[in-house]
Amino acid sequence: MDIQLKRGMLDVCVLSALLREDSYGYKIIKDLQPCVEISESTLYPILRRLEGTGALSVYSAEHNGRLRKYYAITQSGRERIQEFLEEWKAMLNIYEYIKGEMNRDE
Repeated sequence: MDIQLKRGMLDVCVLSALLREDSYGYKIIKDLQPCVEISESTLYPILRRLEGTGALSVYSAEHNGRLRKYYAITQSGRERIQEFLEEWKAMLNIYEYIKGEMNRDE
């Protein structure tokens, strides 16, 4: 898969994991497991990038006597998911065209 396409999809997957509730890194990884395998070394740069673009906000809260960093989706992040869904419709049209052309050759 094209690295830029995959990168964009991972960003949206992470944002989607935050739609129901704010979360922290380890839980985001666990929540994403049914859909995509992602490591900490992949997740944390995504979280920093999304924070930098304003798609999510970050805050710390105490958990079992330690501070834990939580991530919350912003309105901008929700809009990014909506944009992705609209873009995906166009991608599906392209996919169907390519698939149809490939089937014509067989």
